[in-house]
Amino acid sequence: MANIKSQIKRNRQTEKARLRNRAVRTELKTRIRNAMEAADSGENAAEAAAEAMKRIDKAASQGVLHPNTASRRKARLQKHLNSLND
Repeated sequence: MANIKSQIKRNRQTEKARLRNRAVRTELKTRIRNAMEAADSGENAAEAAAEAMKRIDKAASQGVLHPNTASRRKARLQKHLNSLND
């Protein structure tokens, strides 16, 4: 355990951020999985994909994901959707 006041505070901040980031990432995975399953089954695929894209963008803007990672995930999701439509 740290003895320095600033480090104790930093540890508290880091723990809060870790829990918040974990929650965002978990929801992101769920939304992407739901979009993939909806695309495979063919029901509400557009809505599920739009929600997944929105969550990916939001995670990138919050700093949970790197912008390039967000872009890559969106591209892969869209590519999967397009392959099913062809």
